[in-house]
Amino acid sequence: MEVLLLEIEDPGCFWVTMKGCGPYVVDEMEYKNLNAEMNQFYDKSYKDVDGVKPLTIEEGQICVVFSEELKCWCRAIIKSIMYCTDHYQTECFLVDYAKYIFVKSNDIRVALEAFMQIPYRAKRCRLYRTKPVTLRIDFFEGTAKIVPAKRWDSAATRYFQNLLKATTHMKAKLCAVEDNIFDVYLYVTIKDEKVCVNDDLVSKNFAHFEEAKENTWGSANYQENQTSLNIESLPVKSVNPARAFRPVLFQEKISTNLETGLAVSSSFQRSSTDLNESTACIVKAIPGLPVKENTAIHRDRLQQFLNFDLLKTHSIEDDEQSFQNLSEEKNFVFLSNKIEPSSNLETAPLFNDLKKELTRKKFLGPTFTESYCWPPVARGCDVVAISYQGNDPFLYIAPVLTFLQLGSCYKSLPNRSGPLALILCPGWKKAQLVFELLKTYERCSRQLHPMLIILGQNKEEARSVKIRGCEVIVTTPYSLLRLFEHHSLLFCRLCHLVLDEIEVLFSDATEQVFTVLDCYKKAIVTEEWVYSPHQIIAVGTRWNKHIAHLIKEFMNNPYIVITAMEEAAICGNVQQVVRSCMNNERTAVLLRILDFNHSNLQKVLIFTNSVNEAEMVHKALKSNSIFSLKIHKESEFNFKYILEQWTKKYSSGTRVVLVLTDDCMQSLGITDATCVIHFSFPSPRVFGQRLHSMSDNFCKVIKDSSVDQECTKAMSVILITENSACHALWILRYLQYAEAEIPPELHDFTAKMVEAEEDKKFSRPLCTYLKMFGICKNRTMCPDRHQINLQIDVPQNIPDKIIQAPGCVTILPLHIVNATNYFGRIVDKQKDQYTVLAEDINEYFKKPSNKISVKSVEKLAFYGLCEKTFYHRVQVVEISPKEEDNVFFNVKIKYIDEGRTSQVQSYQLLQLPAKFQCLPPQAVEFIVCRVKPIDNEIEWNPKVTHYINHKIKGKPHEAKIVHTLGNTAWVDPVVRVTRLSDLKMSVNEYNIRSEILSMGLGTDNPEHIMQLQKLCGHMKVLHHAENLEPLGMKEDTAGPESASNPQDMSAQENSSENCNSSKITFGNHPCGGVAQTAEADNSTLDQHKCFYPEIKWFQNEETVTVKVKIASATDCKCEFSKEKVVFSACSGDKPYLADMELHQYILAEQSTCVIKDEEAILVLTKEKKGVWLKLLKNKNPHLSFDFEHWEDFEDKSPFPVATSFFHQYDQKHLDSVAGRSKIQFSVKLTVCPSLCIWKTASLCTPLMSFRWDGQRN
Repeated sequence: MEVLLLEIEDPGCFWVTMKGCGPYVVDEMEYKNLNAEMNQFYDKSYKDVDGVKPLTIEEGQICVVFSEELKCWCRAIIKSIMYCTDHYQTECFLVDYAKYIFVKSNDIRVALEAFMQIPYRAKRCRLYRTKPVTLRIDFFEGTAKIVPAKRWDSAATRYFQNLLKATTHMKAKLCAVEDNIFDVYLYVTIKDEKVCVNDDLVSKNFAHFEEAKENTWGSANYQENQTSLNIESLPVKSVNPARAFRPVLFQEKISTNLETGLAVSSSFQRSSTDLNESTACIVKAIPGLPVKENTAIHRDRLQQFLNFDLLKTHSIEDDEQSFQNLSEEKNFVFLSNKIEPSSNLETAPLFNDLKKELTRKKFLGPTFTESYCWPPVARGCDVVAISYQGNDPFLYIAPVLTFLQLGSCYKSLPNRSGPLALILCPGWKKAQLVFELLKTYERCSRQLHPMLIILGQNKEEARSVKIRGCEVIVTTPYSLLRLFEHHSLLFCRLCHLVLDEIEVLFSDATEQVFTVLDCYKKAIVTEEWVYSPHQIIAVGTRWNKHIAHLIKEFMNNPYIVITAMEEAAICGNVQQVVRSCMNNERTAVLLRILDFNHSNLQKVLIFTNSVNEAEMVHKALKSNSIFSLKIHKESEFNFKYILEQWTKKYSSGTRVVLVLTDDCMQSLGITDATCVIHFSFPSPRVFGQRLHSMSDNFCKVIKDSSVDQECTKAMSVILITENSACHALWILRYLQYAEAEIPPELHDFTAKMVEAEEDKKFSRPLCTYLKMFGICKNRTMCPDRHQINLQIDVPQNIPDKIIQAPGCVTILPLHIVNATNYFGRIVDKQKDQYTVLAEDINEYFKKPSNKISVKSVEKLAFYGLCEKTFYHRVQVVEISPKEEDNVFFNVKIKYIDEGRTSQVQSYQLLQLPAKFQCLPPQAVEFIVCRVKPIDNEIEWNPKVTHYINHKIKGKPHEAKIVHTLGNTAWVDPVVRVTRLSDLKMSVNEYNIRSEILSMGLGTDNPEHIMQLQKLCGHMKVLHHAENLEPLGMKEDTAGPESASNPQDMSAQENSSENCNSSKITFGNHPCGGVAQTAEADNSTLDQHKCFYPEIKWFQNEETVTVKVKIASATDCKCEFSKEKVVFSACSGDKPYLADMELHQYILAEQSTCVIKDEEAILVLTKEKKGVWLKLLKNKNPHLSFDFEHWEDFEDKSPFPVATSFFHQYDQKHLDSVAGRSKIQFSVKLTVCPSLCIWKTASLCTPLMSFRWDGQRN
């Protein structure tokens, strides 16, 4: 068709208006008439300007603005909003002229629906499958190549613009439509010569053709008069062209088939893409005009270019595959009663105002499951719906709202106060989301006055709830029963009971849910309910064994809709059988299964993953005289023949066996199999499809037991081998849900997998729920660590004196995460270093000359930041990708002295002098112990969090630290103390734990600390100083100047690679990271049983001798390298491992290892002669210096102070002093100017080379 150019950005984005005929082409006269009507209306409305002004403006809003250039009113879309001194300036895109203009917010007018009936005049186009290239220069190899690029370069854009400006005639061939963008072949006429612009750009190396998977299009030289855009070839009668590209705001959804593309919503609020569904309908209606994903270019077209191979790109199918996975449920549905689905919004059983509201909100639906759920729900029938999207409340909200509009249905109910509908949710968070969704769509219905009721254990709160006039209540089972205690007539008018996420309700609150059901059942047995509706709706993602009892006892002929086939198999009493064997034994096991004469083995499908497996199985069956068919993509039999053989009637007792690959399932469409044998282990995606092959034999009568042998008509046999690790954990959970018999081998196998998965998380942060409550309910899905890693969990930012002498400390909560989790500082009661530092920082930045903005922002670096009038130390934890034209960009920062995070602009960061970085980060995480949320909740109700936040934030509290790990301190109690200076006394205002309990939203959690101590192997973290072994010297990594550098500490916190550096641990701990004491039972720790041995070392000028203390060592191995030594051995049933990264280099080939009874001696030959100040690069709590060999080289000792002292005092003198006074004193061993270690010792202990300063400690 002929097109007229409006605007050019690049070959991937240019705007045209179309001429001629077609379902999406509007005559130019209609646009002129539209402009005249708009000008007349908006010019006359100047007297009542407020009546046509929008109440609010936002990006993406459709409006009408006046163009000074065009001198007329134009339809437009707001692209951006900028704030000026006295008004808002908006950038608007004129949708009929493809122009951008700036308009004041006061000059924007509301776009009336009457002016939005015809499509936008400007159509955005791009060259079909023509992608940009660029020249890549490799300076290292000295080569230059043309490679695909992400954006068009200026040379290609300039050439494209010049080519189009020089044309005298322009035509376009439409090939596809995606996101309201037309993909076209563009033909131009220049000096009577026709040129295909797509080909021209490729031939001149400005572009390349994107390779396609299918050969559906011919050459570019295809005759233009044969294009599919000719009006004669377009069957447009099924679609109103005026609706094709009308604005989404006013667009009504066009009737579409389910197969035209199903969008599955992952959130409760649906949103649509720019390409509306009516556009897709037009594309589907045009023969030869595919949508974007189904189009391709013939390979012959590209072979005309010499550099085809160079520019060849690979197609990526991940996104398409992902979409198919999400949409798989549309192919399968299990129904207990026949339902005619509502495949589109126009035919959906919803009231008209709700349909308009959904259209206005760009609702994409109904989904496949909704199309089957909505009709029975809207008719008031009982419904059970199990789907992959079963946690989406839109499965029931829209049809329930529709039914509630029928006021005449409720006239026979007693004239009392009480709800008509009750929605039970598994927790307060889901209840809040459902309530917000109800409030959103209640605006278009009659007034229902919905209420969200979340009650604690405070009886006064439940008594004070007023439900008069409320017709819909959203709550949880626990809250409902508390409310029912004080409102006995709660069920007297209840007609609709909705159970949201039924599997969670039955697993977490079984007793409470059945109590509610009993109350509802008793309420509807009276005579006045004979002519009133009573409906129960249960939706979820998984089948639960209690659903059968729900259906049998409380529902009346319910409609069961299950679109997750593996769940339908549980509901349909499919018998799940597991056989474990070695991979090479599968064929023998298969033959034994088929030898078993069972009624379920009449029509058997054997699924394999590959053609080779299918051939192997078929051959094995044939050799054992078992009649079988086979089908796979390379098979010589066609599907028609196989189906004829499968459906042929055989005599009783005759067995039909079909061996096939997974890719043949949908083509065959078999649903009457009686047995499925998974010869190849199924993935979750394939498992449900395989089970669908038996759907005709699913039991339609719901039994209380998950598998009733009398009702079982279908069987699924799974062969599990040593190669089934990939999906073994998933299949185990499914079999547990199905209550199938599980072989012990599978339990053992998956237990090892769970342990391996936990090992992968070893460098992750400790699980938040584990820290807050002592337990994580979903360890397998939780991404964080659930075991102690002493290399990470060493106390940080907590003063040593507090750890060594536990007691009451003053804490200052500054950032409240929830009711029991805070970040703040530990305040020194004598002299708080941070207070001094904060004063110095604020004094420093008062001078304008010191406020120097950072030019180059670095990740993990420290900066200053002004917040109101106070300056903070912050660390950059994440830098957002810079936009090409942006001078400033967003960065994510952490307030290292408060613990909170925030997003700021890069220009707000100030250079922080090094003197202000000396003090380590002060932020500590505090967790209040022995309290947790009520009702099995895993998150605190916002009500209690807001209360605690208001009460404690920024106020000092007295707390006792009972446990420390990493940067986290567990505190109990935490008390606000007010000092009355006049009376010289203190008053305890409140205890935080008691405050939470008094609100009724928290309950006692006595096992909190016990669980943490069990996790730590019952090690008392507070008293780890008592577990110190009498080591003379410990390895250190850096001197005092680096020890106080917060940059180093933050790097350790933010990088798992540094988890071995600068950490102090105590006692003899497993190297896997779980602490262990002599009394600890081995049964408490089964994850990591690899221990780190005690090591002592000494040296001379040429060698270093390392003694590894292991009694009766066996299986010893020692590996030497230039800068590392790895020693491993076993002692009894305990494995030991010492992985030592050396401070300096050694000669590996000259180093030796000698094993003795009580120890292993490693002699390391130094690469360079001299004295080593330390053995290892990093700290190690299990390493100490061996002073027994001090005299071997004391003349060349690196410890001159200690050596001289050894000769000044003899042992008799020391003994005489010890006899006079058994006191404690401090000794100081000077190793070098940057490394000092202090130790407390008794006077009666031989001091060897220690130096006594003669003063009391």
